Amino acid sequence: MPGLNFFGGFKQAIKQVAEPRVTTEYPKQKRPKPPRVHGRHVLNRYEDGMEKCIGCELCAAVCPADCIYVRGADNPEDAPVSPGERYGFIYEINYLRCIHCDMCVEACPTEAITESKMFEFSFTSRADAIYTKAELLVDDEGRPRQLPWEDWREGEDRNTSAWMRATSPAGSAAYEGEVQWSGELGYGVRAPEGGQSDKRDDEATGNVLLRETLAAKIPSRFGGKVR
Repeated sequence: MPGLNFFGGFKQAIKQVAEPRVTTEYPKQKRPKPPRVHGRHVLNRYEDGMEKCIGCELCAAVCPADCIYVRGADNPEDAPVSPGERYGFIYEINYLRCIHCDMCVEACPTEAITESKMFEFSFTSRADAIYTKAELLVDDEGRPRQLPWEDWREGEDRNTSAWMRATSPAGSAAYEGEVQWSGELGYGVRAPEGGQSDKRDDEATGNVLLRETLAAKIPSRFGGKVR
C-alpha cells in the first residue's frame, strides 16, 4: 500500500541514525588515498641525477585538455641535462585545465612525468595555477617540491615515481610483480602492483580492499569480519 511505503522510508532513515558515522573531519583529517589516485604531476630524474624528460612533447600532444606546454632544446655537449640528444627546456602545466586523466603519463617514453597523490590546491591567482619546470622537477634527493598553496600531509609525497604495471607489456604472467622501469633518484619508487596471482604485495603497494575498509567503518553490516 502507498501509505506503508511512505512510512518505510522513515524507517530506513531512522535506522541510519544508529549506524556509526563514516564522515571524515576534512581538512583536519584526511582519508587514505588509493595508490592509483591522480594528483599533481612531478618530473623525475635518473639515479645519476639526469632529467628523464627528453623534450619529445608527446605528453603535450596527447593531452585532451591542452594544458601541457613543452619545448625541447639540444643538450649542451659539455654539461648534458638528459641522457638523450635533447631535454625539456620549457615544461609547464596549467592546472586550471588539467583533468588528471593520466594520458601524459602513459604517453611518456622515458617515464619522466608521473602523478602524485597531492591534489589539494588553493590558488589565489591564475598565474599560480601554471606550474613551471622548476616547480615540477624533483629536487636533488628525488623529492617533489612543495609550494606554499599546497596542503601536504605526511606520506603524501611518497610513491610519486615509476608507472605501475601488473604484468609485462607482452602480457606474460611470468613477469607479474617484477619491477620493469628504470631507476629513480633515491626516493619515491613504487613497488610493482600485483594482478590476480599470489604475487600480490598489498602492503608494499598500498592497496586496501574495499571489504576491509567497510568492515572497519560499518562492522554491523559485515558481522564484525570481512566476508
